[in-house]
Amino acid sequence: MRVSWWKRAVFFGLAALLVPLAVACPSDEEATDDGAEPPLRIGVMESATGPGETYGRVAIQAKQMAVNEINAAGGVNGRMIELIVEDSKCSAQDAITAYNKLTDVDGVKIILGTSCSGAMLGAAPLAEADGVILFSGLATNPDIADAGDYIFRTSLSDAQLGVDTGNVLWADGIRTLATMTEATDYAEGVRRTSVAQFEQRGGEVVGEERYPSDTTDFRTQLTKLFEAEPDALHVAAQSEFAGGTIVKQARELGYEGPIYGEIVVVGTTALEIAGDAATGVKAIITDLDPANELGQNVLQRFRENYGYVTLPWYLGSAYDDVYITAECLRQTNDDQDADGFRDCLYGITWSGAIGDNYTFDENGEVVGLANVVIKVLPAGERTEANNGYRVLGAAPTE
Repeated sequence: MRVSWWKRAVFFGLAALLVPLAVACPSDEEATDDGAEPPLRIGVMESATGPGETYGRVAIQAKQMAVNEINAAGGVNGRMIELIVEDSKCSAQDAITAYNKLTDVDGVKIILGTSCSGAMLGAAPLAEADGVILFSGLATNPDIADAGDYIFRTSLSDAQLGVDTGNVLWADGIRTLATMTEATDYAEGVRRTSVAQFEQRGGEVVGEERYPSDTTDFRTQLTKLFEAEPDALHVAAQSEFAGGTIVKQARELGYEGPIYGEIVVVGTTALEIAGDAATGVKAIITDLDPANELGQNVLQRFRENYGYVTLPWYLGSAYDDVYITAECLRQTNDDQDADGFRDCLYGITWSGAIGDNYTFDENGEVVGLANVVIKVLPAGERTEANNGYRVLGAAPTE
């Protein structure tokens, strides 16, 4: 089933794109008191706190913005959507706690999230065993592909990110590499897949360091890495705070070589922390196409309502997940029908903020989206419009 943007606009109403976020989701009591049908209740697990706070907060706000638009346009088959949000804290154990609350107390069968790969991997076995949908717009660890039949994501796997990163490093003439990696499932997945492709091309890793998420001073580890005289430094960070600080401290130590990273390292917060030190950093990321009118409109509305934007692709991914959810709920008309929702996802073709005509394969992996290579601009050239970087093009395949 193909659902394009224009069909969705007709279904939900073009006026919904312009409504303010003051629209509130109804409670069960309100729904029954005024005679309306009860709301469709959907769980949300994102990292409102913890290492993934910056993008977890963005994901929650993007989801709520989408829900407010849908509800203002009349909801789904006349029923409002209600989000029940729990903080998974970018942690497997906290994700399990959040999952148990949503399923055991709130009785939800469809959960949007999580922000972080470790949290996703922690909750996925429970969701698969219980027949509960877990649908993430942000988690990227390759192992999620094998998590089960009820596990889906619009975020691209780090398996592809690693291939693209290794190819970029090799194409840029990098032959020896040092890696700085946060000790989390996401960051380790980025490092592992990137190094595998780099070594397959003939590169050599001459130094690798890992750090816990509460680290604030990376100078000792960076100094050790630079003593190996690598051609380049690769940074894989779970939090924007760490990513920006590593880049800043690397330059403060006098390192003048190229720095490569992933999407977290070039988020708005990371670039603010790094300042001029981030100039020239290359990253392999998913990015919203400037020619995608819906994606650009989503960013504009988000900025108008919340006053900022960071990691725009993940913002768009979270937003798309809600509209996809609404379409599948329109088909099933039942927020307890996880099997029907699953079957809808397997059959859907979607055009939204993050791309056109993308689908899900037999593992619940998104198909039809790709990474690009970006280069961070000098601090004085960074604007809200360019997100602080210039897109160089698609990652090389050879």
